[in-house]
Amino acid sequence: MTDLDAFRQDVRAWLEVNCPAEMRQPIRDESDMCWGGRNPVFKNDAQKSWMEVMAERGWTVPDWPKDYGGGGLSAAETKVLKQEMARIGARNPLMSFGISMLGPALLKYGSEEQKKHYLPQIARGEIRWCQGYSEPGAGSDLASLQTKCEDKGDHWLVNGQKVWTSYADKADWIFCLVRTDPAAPKHQGISFLLFDMASPGVSTKPILLISGNSPFCETFFDDVKVPKDQLVGELNKGWDVAKYLLGHEREMISGMGLGGQADSLGAALADALADDPLLRAAVARFDVDAMAFRAMSEKFIDELKAGQAHPAQPSMMKYAGTELNKARHELVMAAGGSDALEWESERSRNGKAAREWLRTKANSIEGGTSEIQLGIVAKRILGLPGA
Repeated sequence: MTDLDAFRQDVRAWLEVNCPAEMRQPIRDESDMCWGGRNPVFKNDAQKSWMEVMAERGWTVPDWPKDYGGGGLSAAETKVLKQEMARIGARNPLMSFGISMLGPALLKYGSEEQKKHYLPQIARGEIRWCQGYSEPGAGSDLASLQTKCEDKGDHWLVNGQKVWTSYADKADWIFCLVRTDPAAPKHQGISFLLFDMASPGVSTKPILLISGNSPFCETFFDDVKVPKDQLVGELNKGWDVAKYLLGHEREMISGMGLGGQADSLGAALADALADDPLLRAAVARFDVDAMAFRAMSEKFIDELKAGQAHPAQPSMMKYAGTELNKARHELVMAAGGSDALEWESERSRNGKAAREWLRTKANSIEGGTSEIQLGIVAKRILGLPGA
């Protein structure tokens, strides 16, 4: 038996004892996901205990160093842990923009003091973060951002607005791009700040989507004072941090292509497909694409962890995952027929299928539009000439 085989046996035994039965069920709605935070809301005791035992072991962030609240696992061990969790259908113990986006950026660009202060709190689910990137006049052209940050000697003073700030109304802290040198070229003069959403001068306003839900917000900063030590990386070089973080955001969004399910869509829709050979064929094609995407995702993550991924690969993965997720929900709607359009009844679980289908339309915009991703792939991977 190899060391990795022994590790797998230990993980399997530990999960069997510590993963509650309720945390081995498919995720049905957002309340089934644990986001943690300063004032966390848990659906039940099982959700709370699952997050706590995983955080205590460092397995909410298994490949982070132990000094920063992680599990200190190797890439191979991390893969084994994920495989064993998938084997029993274990839910992710903690959903967090701190884990998927900010954490990797802090590991690369943060000071030692920032790493030791913020990363363990992220790993334990004690801070819920939001992302302050897009602005009304700076979406895909993010470097045009105008949120102003002035050096006031003993603090920074921030004024401006962000938009499409996911869960800003529920977040404790924000990682935010601000302009610290208005005279510099647009990709320069940008800095990367962290600050508390409870700071005086911060306010949010939800944006209602066509799905009827509102995860996005407008976020306003009116003379917000930020301590000087909450600057990440170098002054006026925040674009380097921003680009690195965007790669991890696109990796996160691409994961929607997997749908969070190991079973095939065909198996899930078997009853609806029985009398429709054309739809059955379309779902079969989708399942083949999904298997190929899963294999590509595993290869990409291995390359990313080994530092061998092409810098533009996250754009490729984000685009492919986005299209796959949209296709999945189109097929779910087709299989449901007119019943799938029902919007509010208990029978349809408050229009779950229709609302999720409408929500996928934003996948092509958030994290960088599909057009932008295709342009990056064309230029940086395929080497095609610019227009």
